Amino acid sequence: MQLSTKHLLGIKDLQLRDIELILSTATEFKEVLQRPIKKVPSLRDTTIVNLFYENSTRTRISFELAEKRLSADTLNFTASGSSVSKGETLLDTVNNILSMKVDMVVMRHSASGAPHFLAKHIPAAIINAGDGINEHPTQALLDAFSIKEKCGALEGKKIVLIGDIMHSRVALSNIYLLKKAGAEVMVAGPPTLIPKHISKAFDIRVEYNLKKALQWCDVANVLRIQLERQNQVLFSSLREYNLAYGVSKKILESINKEIVILHPGPVNRGVEIDSDVADSKQSIILQQVENGVAVRMAVLYLLSNKQNFN
Repeated sequence: MQLSTKHLLGIKDLQLRDIELILSTATEFKEVLQRPIKKVPSLRDTTIVNLFYENSTRTRISFELAEKRLSADTLNFTASGSSVSKGETLLDTVNNILSMKVDMVVMRHSASGAPHFLAKHIPAAIINAGDGINEHPTQALLDAFSIKEKCGALEGKKIVLIGDIMHSRVALSNIYLLKKAGAEVMVAGPPTLIPKHISKAFDIRVEYNLKKALQWCDVANVLRIQLERQNQVLFSSLREYNLAYGVSKKILESINKEIVILHPGPVNRGVEIDSDVADSKQSIILQQVENGVAVRMAVLYLLSNKQNFN
C-alpha cells in the first residue's frame, strides 16, 4: 500500500486510510527499535535534509534518529549560521540544497504555509515538521499512535486538548486527526486562548472549566503556553494560569476516575502541568517520545515509495 499524497504537509490533507497506514507501519518499525541492532537498510542511498528555520530539540532529534535507523544519508540545516542571515530566500536555499540531489526535505518554519510553498516549487518530497500556528502533523500522528497503544482505539474515545489552543499547531493537527478517526474532541482553557468560532468550525466541544473537562474525558493532551507566539497579554500571570488550568495531582484525585495524560513537550512544569502528574503512571509522555521515532520512520519510509522494509 502507498500513501495518497507525495508530501506530508498536514493532517488536513490526509485520508483516514493514510493515517491508518502510517500508524500500522509505525507498529512494525517500533518492533525494529526493540531489536539489538536497531537499524534497517530501507532508505539506503536516500538523501534527506532537515531544514529547520525555527528552534527545535525533540522534533529535530527524533527525525534525525528516524533517518539514521532507516540508513538514510542526512544533512542538517539551521537558519542561524547559514546564508539565510545574509538575506538568502527560502527558495534559493532549497534550490541550492536540491542541486546536491536531495530526495526528501523535513522542514520547520515560523511562517504558516512555508512547506506548502516549497511543495509547489521543488520535486523533493516535503515533510512538515511544524509551520507557524498551522500544523504539526507528525506530532498528531505520534499522539494518536500513543493513545491507540494505551487505550486500544481512537474511535469513540473522549479526548480533551487543554491549554493554548489559539497558537498551537499541535492542537490543530490533533483536532483534524481525531475527528477523522471518530474520536470525540473537546478543547479547554481560558477564553482568551481558545478561538471564538472553533466549536462550529470543527464540530467540537469547548469547556472553560478544567475540572469539568477532566471529568468528561478519557485522555487529556496538555499543551504548553506559546508565549513566543503571543503579541499581547492573554492572562494575568503564569501562577494564575497554573491555579486555574494547571493539571495537578489534587485535581486528578478529585475527579474519581483515571485518565491518560499526554504532553507534546517541552513541558513547563508548574505551569500547565505539575511534576507529580508529568511523572505519574497516568502519564505517557516518555512513550510519546519513543513512539515519535517509530512514527517518523513510518512517514519517511512511506513517502520514499521504497518497498524494501527489511
